[in-house]
Amino acid sequence: MNLRCLSLFLVVCLAGCTKPSEKIVVATAANVQYVMKEIKTAFEKESGKEIEIIVGSSGKLTTQIREGAPFDVFVSADTKYPLEIFKNGGSDEQPKIYALGTLVLWSKNIPSAELNTAILGDEKIKKIAIPNPATAPYGEAAVQVLKNEGSYERVEKKLVFGESIAQTAQYITSGSVEAGFNALSIVLSPEMKGKGSYVIIDSAAYKPIEQAAILLRHSDNSPKKESSKQFYDFLYSEKAKEIFRKYGYK
Repeated sequence: MNLRCLSLFLVVCLAGCTKPSEKIVVATAANVQYVMKEIKTAFEKESGKEIEIIVGSSGKLTTQIREGAPFDVFVSADTKYPLEIFKNGGSDEQPKIYALGTLVLWSKNIPSAELNTAILGDEKIKKIAIPNPATAPYGEAAVQVLKNEGSYERVEKKLVFGESIAQTAQYITSGSVEAGFNALSIVLSPEMKGKGSYVIIDSAAYKPIEQAAILLRHSDNSPKKESSKQFYDFLYSEKAKEIFRKYGYK
């Protein structure tokens, strides 16, 4: 075997012997991303395990899971998508609710004293941002609010859909829309706090935003099976609950 062949042989062997990553990959709904940063820090400090957070809309993350994305835990913005995963065999245990979300109306330039859903039909409001209701539960809740108030048809042409609640926040804080619906957890985050004004939407105007997480299925010999379960259980601990409450979750 010549030197070139030997080098290639060693590279192939080393690649094949590389230890698989034991980092816990957590698919996270966009409204929970800032909370999850703090939970990640607390869990890593307590356990010594590493966490990687993948952020997206609940619907898109579910599609990725369905297509085989290597996630270990899914923290959704609703119960519908985790239940779908469970029913399709993606987990050995049913999802559990970890918090109730709160919907807000948010604006960069309109002061909170003037900010309410009634003004959305005014001529001065040209664009209203909402997360895509087809994939984002907070967008679905926003549509429910507008329909319950009988204003949906009047403002429908003004609606600008964000791919996720995070993109919707960008539309609002950049001033590219006059107002928009979002999650209380986003406006309370250190990154967004103080950027504009917001009012909390009456929770009676939309179905409760029950947010659930699910531990995704692992093979019996998976090196991450135990640590993923450890993180999943941590989500329901008192320490994690304190962090959720800090961001306005019930």
